[in-house]
Amino acid sequence: MLATKRYEYLSIEQIEFHHTLTNHRDLDRAKVAHLERDIVANGLFEPLVVWERNNKEYYLVGGFHRMEAIQGIRQSNPGYFDRVDVRLVTGDPDEIKALNLKLNSDRVDTKITDYFQTVIYLNNANWSRDRIAEFFDKSVSWIDDIIRYAPLTTESMREKLASGELSWTRAKEILRKTLKAPAGNEKEIIEKELSKPARSVAKPLPIQKTIKHLSKSLSSDPKRTFNVSIQDIYALLVTLRGKNVDQEDIDRVRNAFPILWDETNNS
Repeated sequence: MLATKRYEYLSIEQIEFHHTLTNHRDLDRAKVAHLERDIVANGLFEPLVVWERNNKEYYLVGGFHRMEAIQGIRQSNPGYFDRVDVRLVTGDPDEIKALNLKLNSDRVDTKITDYFQTVIYLNNANWSRDRIAEFFDKSVSWIDDIIRYAPLTTESMREKLASGELSWTRAKEILRKTLKAPAGNEKEIIEKELSKPARSVAKPLPIQKTIKHLSKSLSSDPKRTFNVSIQDIYALLVTLRGKNVDQEDIDRVRNAFPILWDETNNS
């Protein structure tokens, strides 16, 4: 079971890198430089997250930018940070791999493609879809879609998804067409669909402007009601949070709560 074992003051030389545990993004050199200055001035406020796989065998799980900053500091200042604060976690390799991605997704604008390999890996490792969804704070249907459609994506689709040029909703539409096509025509259909001009999409809701707009609607029509599902409410909260928002969530909210969109929210 995944758990925090203890907090420790560990020798920096003992912390290794494991090939399955990565930062899921290229290191942001500007962020590293900022962290170097901040850590020198104020210390390491947030401990590194380290997996103790076996006794005295430690692998970095979370804090890759902080680790890079510390290593830069040590090059310029020998003797600095010979030991660092760490949060030692335990768990089986599947749980640690999932934690590695979760820590990254909590800190950066993680793309849906970053989830593909890990979600499929956990599914193949017999994690239930409910368990995967709860761990990543996602809906079960969101996990289901990755398990069903991610293996069908081509390299060009994954590149467009990662860059934001292609929405996950549009990708699923294309993949559903390929599933209905005669065998052998899948790649041709995908490339043809990808070559079409991108459709304009709605932007996530800016919360302050949305509250202001909702206040106006409340004043003008205080008795208005909406018939919504729990999925609609979940999509609304995710969209208002403005992080890791999938186009499908935006579409659902727009259909369920049309008054939340106006010219302001689409400018």
